Amino acid sequence: MAEGTEEFDINKPRDLTDRAFRIGLVLKALDGLWQTVGGLLLLILQPQHIDRFARWLTQNELSHDPHDYIATHILKTADSITGAGLTFAAIYLLAHGIVKLILVVEVWRDHIWAYLGLIVVTGLFIVYQLYRLSDKFSLFMLWLTIFDLAIIYLTTKEYRRHKNRINST
Repeated sequence: MAEGTEEFDINKPRDLTDRAFRIGLVLKALDGLWQTVGGLLLLILQPQHIDRFARWLTQNELSHDPHDYIATHILKTADSITGAGLTFAAIYLLAHGIVKLILVVEVWRDHIWAYLGLIVVTGLFIVYQLYRLSDKFSLFMLWLTIFDLAIIYLTTKEYRRHKNRINST
């Protein structure tokens, strides 16, 4: 190997940015898996099952604080899930989850196109999230948007690093 060149291995982070990128990819993969499972469950479960589960999940918290924000929000969301809304949520979660999983796997496999795909798809979801935030503020949606912006930054940086590596060989 020539001096000044190093063998590239995606599984061996070179610096703090690399580590952050890999942690972000793992979190994206877990999120994609969670969304895929959630989408499948929404396709299988009936609205009354979701409502019953939400009531079971929140009953202890609401017995201590009947105005608990998170518990009341869970119940309100469960009550609002009906046929068309349930189908939309299921399809949205499945599509989002599967696309994320595919792109993350392909980035781990070091396919250069997957970096661009992850940037574009995450950017499209950010646009949707900003729309949702403008309609109704949600701390979770804000956090998710900030996380996605960080993923775009880190993915762009890694993409440029890989492109430079490919161009220099």
